[in-house]
Amino acid sequence: MYVITTYDWVPDFARGHVRDLRIRWACEEAGQPYRIETTSVREKTAQHFARQPFGQVPILQDGDLTLFESGAILLYLGERHEALLPADAQGRAETQQWLVAALNTLEPVVMALALARMFDRDERAAELALPRLVARLEQLAPVLKSRDFIAAGRFTIADIMLAEVLRIVDNLGELAGHPVLLDYMRRMTARPAFRRAHDAQLAHFEKAA
Repeated sequence: MYVITTYDWVPDFARGHVRDLRIRWACEEAGQPYRIETTSVREKTAQHFARQPFGQVPILQDGDLTLFESGAILLYLGERHEALLPADAQGRAETQQWLVAALNTLEPVVMALALARMFDRDERAAELALPRLVARLEQLAPVLKSRDFIAAGRFTIADIMLAEVLRIVDNLGELAGHPVLLDYMRRMTARPAFRRAHDAQLAHFEKAA
């Protein structure tokens, strides 16, 4: 059974968005059982830093193997479960391409705006971040206009990553103006596996409150 490490507690605004959700979702899609272990978010331990040098979550344990970074974990799970990553070379390459694009090209501009609005008292930072995000969304929308999924003509780990990033955009109130992307995000998060993973994370942090 996979073991996923997440935080023992997070504030209300982060619940439903902690990145262990990406791994829970993948396990649910693949029909793989998992259990949750926790690490303190308030007092990060030497043991935690020994497993994750940046003190973050999630961490996946599979037997003797320990892995961090949500993108790396999704790729690992994809290699083990065809429900998450196609077996054919073209489908695999396209899936990997779009997972990395979601992480490297889209998520940084999303988080720049999110962090500016949450923590930066200078509104100028948000004013600079928003046009960069809008440009990326406008570039992405035509790709999804004629696709049900972002890669390989089927659901993959790339959809998990992209939908998760777009959920943040939606929370920022910046997805409504891009109906193609909003529809895609809603379709992905309507999947039963996402609902189970999301509900499980909410229940975890509600219990910890």
